Amino acid sequence: MAAGSGRFPRVAVLMGGMSAEREVSLVSGRECAKALREAGYQVVEVDAGPDLVVQLSEIKPDVVFNALHGRWGEDGCVQGILEWLRLPYTNSGVLASALAMDKARAKEAYRAAGLPIVDSVIVAREDVEKGHVLPPPYVVKPNNEGSSVGVYIVHPGSNAPRLADSMPARVMVETYAPGRELSVSVMGDRALAVTDILTEGWYDYDAKYKPGGSRHVLPAAMPAEITAACLDHALRAHRALGCRGLSRTDIRWDESRGLDGLILLETNTQPGMTPTSLAPEQAAFCGIRFPQLCDWMVRDASCDR
Repeated sequence: MAAGSGRFPRVAVLMGGMSAEREVSLVSGRECAKALREAGYQVVEVDAGPDLVVQLSEIKPDVVFNALHGRWGEDGCVQGILEWLRLPYTNSGVLASALAMDKARAKEAYRAAGLPIVDSVIVAREDVEKGHVLPPPYVVKPNNEGSSVGVYIVHPGSNAPRLADSMPARVMVETYAPGRELSVSVMGDRALAVTDILTEGWYDYDAKYKPGGSRHVLPAAMPAEITAACLDHALRAHRALGCRGLSRTDIRWDESRGLDGLILLETNTQPGMTPTSLAPEQAAFCGIRFPQLCDWMVRDASCDR
């Protein structure tokens, strides 16, 4: 079947939205729309807002390419709307999306699958500000945001953190996992590659999205057994959460501990989708060009699994 000429000729690309990751989503959406047009599809770009149902009812797409990031776009909310409208859509379904976005419940799924994680608790933000709820070093972050939005690292000897007013009433506090920042993308039932992410500080929002904020080493230079374990962990995380389509799992590796130094951080069911984002970079490393990747995602779209 030629791209754009068969089952899904008309594609609505959802982007923007109302989350803290709106600007990143706009970039992802525009790049995906451009790639899908190159692949032969009819594409309508949709800045997803409260009138999304009306917009989609007017557009009448054959498939929806979900390029939204953050809350509402990747936590099962938009996925539920698309299920109700019976519109096939890319990437994970309602349950997997909600589960992956809820960091505490995702960790429960990892633990049940025998995957390595650090200790964590969900506590009231005022308790975090009163005193250390875990021995430093530890990390404080929202339980349901992505792109390192609202993340605090508390070092030994530091006072309890003063959190921004935008932080939710309850937050996750987890033991800090030292080591190299690694990332593995999964495409369907295949783990693609391991990227080593190099930054001057830690991998925060600016490091992820600002020019020069980080450098990607692909493939990561490390022992073959560590590479194999990272690929295995990412694929098992994808399956444990019930993901479909494309996902990306972030991992920390403390080299001094060998295989025991691998720790899963989280799985992203809506990875960044510019040609230089981590998942498309890994696909390109495996010989899959960006338009081919977007085409595959459209062909993989569903509202029944």
